[in-house]
Amino acid sequence: MFLLRAKILLGLFLIYWFLIDPTNARRGRSRGRTKSKVQIGLPITGKYRDPESDQYYNNNDGAKILLASHFDLEYVLGHKIAFLCIAKGSPRPHITWFKDGVEIFAHHYLHIHEWPIGDDRVKSKIEIDPATQMDAGVYECTADNMYSIDRRSFKTDFSIAFD
Repeated sequence: MFLLRAKILLGLFLIYWFLIDPTNARRGRSRGRTKSKVQIGLPITGKYRDPESDQYYNNNDGAKILLASHFDLEYVLGHKIAFLCIAKGSPRPHITWFKDGVEIFAHHYLHIHEWPIGDDRVKSKIEIDPATQMDAGVYECTADNMYSIDRRSFKTDFSIAFD
């Protein structure tokens, strides 16, 4: 009976030691450089833990994407792919395009168009023509200004059309 109680107490102590007490849980990690107690990731409710984050992400003048292309696109090899992104903010946001996490720049088969709309909106479109197998992946448009950043992702995969 004494051994069973000792094992239970030891188990509770270990649970506290590794799961509840954050100072002990971090021991042995070589990459932890800061001792910040800020929550990583965003809560589902959309509320932020500290007021500075809330002010940054919910700023009325911050960049917000108003319209973006559909998330999942299946394109036909040899045809055109086009993605659209419209954002607003004050000052007018800048839109940057990424593919698989790497910034995209225009080249012979890929064109990026951007149009200012009034003082606070911008429209950007990326066109790939003709599309190849290498164009499959995850595309992302990022709108940013001095107050916030907003982003949307688009997943693409190809299909083969039989004529």
